[in-house]
Amino acid sequence: MDDLSKSSMKFFSDQQLCFADILLPHEVQARIQVAVLNFLKILSSPDPAISDLPLINRKSSNSRVSEGILTDVSWIFLSHSFCSRSLMKANATKAFIRVWKVMEMCFEILIQEKRVTQRELFYKLLCDSPHYFSSQLQVNRTIQDVVALLRCSRYSLGIMASSKGLVAGRILLQEPNQEAVDCSACGSSGYAISGDLNLLESLIMKTDARYIVVVEKHAIFQRLAEDHVFNQIPSILLTAKGYPDIATRFLLHRMSRAFPDLPILALVDWYGSATRTKDLFFQNPAGLAILSTYKFGSIGMGLEAYRYACNVKWLGLRGDDLQLIPQQSLAPLKPRDLQIARSLISSTILQDNYRQELEVMMQSGQRAEIEALYFNGYDYLVKYLAKKIVQANYI
Repeated sequence: MDDLSKSSMKFFSDQQLCFADILLPHEVQARIQVAVLNFLKILSSPDPAISDLPLINRKSSNSRVSEGILTDVSWIFLSHSFCSRSLMKANATKAFIRVWKVMEMCFEILIQEKRVTQRELFYKLLCDSPHYFSSQLQVNRTIQDVVALLRCSRYSLGIMASSKGLVAGRILLQEPNQEAVDCSACGSSGYAISGDLNLLESLIMKTDARYIVVVEKHAIFQRLAEDHVFNQIPSILLTAKGYPDIATRFLLHRMSRAFPDLPILALVDWYGSATRTKDLFFQNPAGLAILSTYKFGSIGMGLEAYRYACNVKWLGLRGDDLQLIPQQSLAPLKPRDLQIARSLISSTILQDNYRQELEVMMQSGQRAEIEALYFNGYDYLVKYLAKKIVQANYI
């Protein structure tokens, strides 16, 4: 599979940026066939052996954040460091077999010209290979292994995103051969984002908005859409109802390409999380984790991060908003929160002004949720957004 090493590019003078290719079905099938043939070649050689599977390493030690010279967009990327899945290591045997099982399933999906969600794939594998697949997490991680082995996007493998995202506001979206949808007329329920990335890529988009506002919480999105905030602040609202899924991130990235002059502003809770994982910074859907995933991508999907990253700015909540919130609405940080915050402050991924926000959070010992602004009235959220945007109070 030496030819797959071409799926990388030099990054500055000493690093290689590895990425997942967007391939046609027959090209993915060819890469799977090459993997099988290489495996059989070594197995049937005069000195037979069961070869390990070389995967791009998805650990934080192999990740960096790009800082483009000609663009404001930064994203997590993985360098040219490998790990492996081996049949000969007791603790990796099942992971080794899972990779082959998922590749086999993807090959069949592509032959049938179908697309499946990760959830659908899990149930198929659970029925076919219950000894190897007992949880959705195992399937998700194995899909990442296959992406890291073949270096093609999961969508190229025939795996479709399950979307929970919504759009509202001043944008017209038109699918091929369909009537245009005015998202300002979709009510508080918004326009449901499709999980079909090809469809999202083909959308015709028109807007007279001046801002894109990414909202962490579904309830806040509904409130803003119901209050028609986009008529007072010419804007597009977007939410993934918590931690962002691939389809929502992809559509936001498309908007950023189609409307490069529109600032993308994030409205999220002001607090950290109790758990850190290798996927990015957090496991729980905390405000900074959500913003950072939109902005940089994740380590687990580092080979595809360039397809989803956007130059998202942090609008709120931030430390200077605490004066707007009554003391009784604030919750104390737990010891684990403080431990994670200290670890993040020392991280090279976070930018300086985000690190300063964490320091303010640690000093205050408290955290706040967007809903706490309702202390000032249910209509205050619109006024809050307008003031922050007019003052360009975002980082």
